[in-house]
Amino acid sequence: MMTSDHTGGAQAAGAAPYLQIKGLWKAFGDFLALKDINLDIEAGEFICFLGPSGCGKTTLLRAVAGLDPQTRGNIRQAGVDISSLPPSRRDYGIVFQSYALFPNLTVARNIAFGLENTGRPKAEIKARVAELLNLVGLPEQADKYPAQLSGGQQQRIALARAIAIKPGLLLLDEPLSALDAKVRVHLRHEIKGLQRKLGVTTIMVTHDQEEALSMADRIVVMNHGTVEQIGTPTQIYRHPATLFVADFIGETNKVASVFKGSRVALGNLSLSTAATGFAEGDAVTIAVRPEDVVPHSTAVMGEGGLNMLPVTITDMEFLGSFWRSHLRSPVLGDTPLIANFSINAVRRLDMKPGTDLVAELPAERVLVFPRGA
Repeated sequence: MMTSDHTGGAQAAGAAPYLQIKGLWKAFGDFLALKDINLDIEAGEFICFLGPSGCGKTTLLRAVAGLDPQTRGNIRQAGVDISSLPPSRRDYGIVFQSYALFPNLTVARNIAFGLENTGRPKAEIKARVAELLNLVGLPEQADKYPAQLSGGQQQRIALARAIAIKPGLLLLDEPLSALDAKVRVHLRHEIKGLQRKLGVTTIMVTHDQEEALSMADRIVVMNHGTVEQIGTPTQIYRHPATLFVADFIGETNKVASVFKGSRVALGNLSLSTAATGFAEGDAVTIAVRPEDVVPHSTAVMGEGGLNMLPVTITDMEFLGSFWRSHLRSPVLGDTPLIANFSINAVRRLDMKPGTDLVAELPAERVLVFPRGA
């Protein structure tokens, strides 16, 4: 890749976004993999492309890299139109899921590969390699070969190689998906910390919601080649723009309903909600996250509180920090309600299968979407 001394940083007031994607389409024959993608990324941001398999997230990353050029549309990086540039003339480093290290080269030579192609002095390359090995916490591994390293260590070396030439943009294509769960959690914190230290603008492709929520400054949720929503992890999780986003990011209870005034009908009850933009009688789907269900004793039912449902616990699963509880309510008929109750709440209300409770669905946590959207 083309070398650069740009390593990101805070965006200057009024400056253009570091990476601009406008009206981008990608077709493979008759199949449209990307449809009119528009996205601005600021310098120093950590962006995650998130979505299910086949949604177009990797295709979008490869279009940015020039590996699968767009059918139409424009990409600008640092004010330069790179839409038709070959990969070798674009300013990025890339890390693949498969590490893609050279098995016949030592760790040091793998990291030095891109630097050697720039014609830099050997002493400068050696110093840079040592600096990067320290940066990724593997200073003693320089003379080993990739096969002698663990998966997590190999991925760190792949990351060191990608940032060796100080690229303006770092592209990560599901870099953690081949690793086991504990290594994955540890490495995602390391990658985020490294990105903050370097200030390099970063795009990561992932299908792991937890990964995106914990690492990204902003998340681009994709589905069927389009962008469903762009926002911070909190915005995406707490204020999903569509039912797909609500359902894909985390878990949700979904119930068909009808909008009435500022409320939604639920059996013979009606729930207060903060939703707006619906007309009287609109068919809607309401969604409530399991952790937003608040448990009370049956005594509160006579106090006239809003959004209270009589429920019975049918099953409970202990998941360490909380109990996943399966609830039934005459209001919901055959539709179950899933709730995540804290250990303290379970102890306080002496919960067990067969226990009758009142489940409160707070109005600000009742999400409302058009039916069939």
